[in-house]
Amino acid sequence: MWKHPAVPYVAPFVAFLCFLAVEKYLPFGPEIAYPLRFVAVAAILGWFSRKLVSWRASRPLASILLGAAVFVIWIGPDLLWPHYREHWIFQNAVTGKIRMDAPAELKTNLVFLVFRSLGCFALVPMVEELFWRGWLPRWLIDPDDFRRAPLGAYTVSSFWIGSILFASEHGPYWDVGLAAGLLYNWWMIRTRNLADCIVAHAVTNALLTAYILGADQWRYWL
Repeated sequence: MWKHPAVPYVAPFVAFLCFLAVEKYLPFGPEIAYPLRFVAVAAILGWFSRKLVSWRASRPLASILLGAAVFVIWIGPDLLWPHYREHWIFQNAVTGKIRMDAPAELKTNLVFLVFRSLGCFALVPMVEELFWRGWLPRWLIDPDDFRRAPLGAYTVSSFWIGSILFASEHGPYWDVGLAAGLLYNWWMIRTRNLADCIVAHAVTNALLTAYILGADQWRYWL
């Protein structure tokens, strides 16, 4: 099972989701849970996926600009319409509720801030791009052997199913998650290079991290 070709693409993402699912049941808070998750998922990523991950984008400047554009899309609706995300279509029993602020002790916990930030702009882009752009669309195109579909392979169904599922992962932010998924998927088709998508995603998340910490907008992390 561990030698299955899908494992390097899927295992880090599954591990990440498993940690998310059990964290609320752990006997300690996020100041310990986040560093633990980071170390565990990074270890799985390094063990299984190190040969697949690269930051050598074929179009680095364009990837950076795309990542910045997705960041603007992400925070834009809330800046333009402050009560926009209070609508039931965003916060409900299915998508969940937004927590607007974090406990004061978390905001001053350096270990938590370091690991939460690194997880956001360094770990998550690699984990998610391996799964959402590196594996899922290719598997949707050829479930028997996804490797027969090259990176950036396109069908209407794989493009839209992947984008919609990516949106669903982001709960009350599903609308901007959908926009991000569409753009990242399009970029993979254009570049056929996983590193370009990792760079774009990392730039988005780095800018979002800076915005969260600089403008005290913790709702994007909670």
